[in-house]
Amino acid sequence: MSDCIFCMVARGEIPARVIFEDDLIVAFDDIAPQGPVHTLIVPREHYENLGDDVPTEVLCALMAAAPRVAEAKGVAESGYRVIVNNGRDAMQTVHHLHVHVIGGRAMAHGMVHFSDDR
Repeated sequence: MSDCIFCMVARGEIPARVIFEDDLIVAFDDIAPQGPVHTLIVPREHYENLGDDVPTEVLCALMAAAPRVAEAKGVAESGYRVIVNNGRDAMQTVHHLHVHVIGGRAMAHGMVHFSDDR
């Protein structure tokens, strides 16, 4: 998709602080971090979400990059959270499959908070 912001980052059309990249994925720091470390890992090819017939090799590349990003960002030993928001109810705001690697401080135990807005 030519107008997808993550596609543009993956193509190098929008500047980003790239942490790791290979032929299948690009990892870069989030512009609105939710913690001291917040890096996104995106496939170079556009897939909206996990249900978009993503090839196994791309899914594996996304997950394999998470510990590499954690090591590069200095949170491999202290711990980090890996999150994929998939669809509207999960609050996926950019509809290009992406993995969040978040760390750098102790996190709350609960991961799931439901909105009362519906």
